[in-house]
Amino acid sequence: MENNTESYVLSAELKEAVQIAEITERPLLLRGEPGTGKTLLAEYIAKEKNLPLFSWHVKSISQAKEGLYFYDAVSRLNDSRFPSEEAADRVKDIENYIRMGALGLAFETGNSVVLIDEIDKADIEFPNDLLLELDRMEFTITETGRKIKAKQRPLTIITSNNEKELPDAFLRRCIFHYIEFPGRDFMQTIVESHFSDIEKKFLARALDLFYHIRRRDELKKKPSTSELLDWIQVLLHMGAELEDGSIPYPGTLLKNEEDYRIFS
Repeated sequence: MENNTESYVLSAELKEAVQIAEITERPLLLRGEPGTGKTLLAEYIAKEKNLPLFSWHVKSISQAKEGLYFYDAVSRLNDSRFPSEEAADRVKDIENYIRMGALGLAFETGNSVVLIDEIDKADIEFPNDLLLELDRMEFTITETGRKIKAKQRPLTIITSNNEKELPDAFLRRCIFHYIEFPGRDFMQTIVESHFSDIEKKFLARALDLFYHIRRRDELKKKPSTSELLDWIQVLLHMGAELEDGSIPYPGTLLKNEEDYRIFS
């Protein structure tokens, strides 16, 4: 599910949230368990609408400015220290060393999709540092004074795993949607979109075992949709049987030592 947009299944609730974000021209903030397809939504929308996608995968050390642009001072220094004729001309203009980030590229491109992935990984002030640019859809390059203004407001998808609470001022400017973990019927639809020839009885048994695992309250990390898809892929490839109630290849579903011991 995490790498196959052709098999992505959009729920009615998520489709409605995307429509509201488009109508209001607000960023769509998605929360939900890891593995529920938050990141893949941006790729799916970009492909369905035939739009360019600009992705920004946030890290703990990320700064808001990086999504707009960055000044490549190292390249300029190298060009000045070891100049060729071409480099000597290039180093005179600082614009040659301005590199656009995901938002900067989207502003320059026009109609597009922007993914700001796992925004809660960064410092607590990170979202607030983006408020002005997301509101006005413009920013100024400090080093040159050049103003970048969006040709058209991009559809912005922001994901969060709820590792940190996001500031109220930021939340007010977003359309929010929580991706509920799929119920059994919808999960069956998701699996069948990936494995069109899967045998119904086999799938029913696999889902029985999967939801049995997820109901165990003592688990530290419950398996996600993407892990279920990996597990089924392994089962089909290995020709595994699911008749005796055991859970073959538990390491595909369980990613914690204590959880693994419960079922292995």
